[in-house]
Amino acid sequence: MQHVMQFRPAEMASVDPDRLAALYSELGEAGAEDVVCRAMEELALRLSHCDRLYRTAQWVQLRKSARSLIAIAEQIGMLKLARIAESVTDCIDAKNDVALAATVARLMRIGEGSLSAIWDLQDVTI
Repeated sequence: MQHVMQFRPAEMASVDPDRLAALYSELGEAGAEDVVCRAMEELALRLSHCDRLYRTAQWVQLRKSARSLIAIAEQIGMLKLARIAESVTDCIDAKNDVALAATVARLMRIGEGSLSAIWDLQDVTI
């Protein structure tokens, strides 16, 4: 084996602007901004927690943490992040360690990108 290739997956994070607009419509600007800010803080904490749980092989707690990410992500329009968190729980349930490693890595990548994307959207009037 002479050549080793390093694969660096690149995938765009996304935020559903329609979901955010609906949130702003329902709660008003101040209420929606409060919900979005609290959700972003909670997502950042839970992503960090998921990473720590994965690294220490705490599967039951990782599953719970990933499940909690789903509702928060959906609330603020991070539908891709919610689907990936669901895939993490599916990998744990299937006891598929290889798929779990890849899916947790994807969760971290898309989670970071989604938080950045929603932060950028806050600079745009919704």
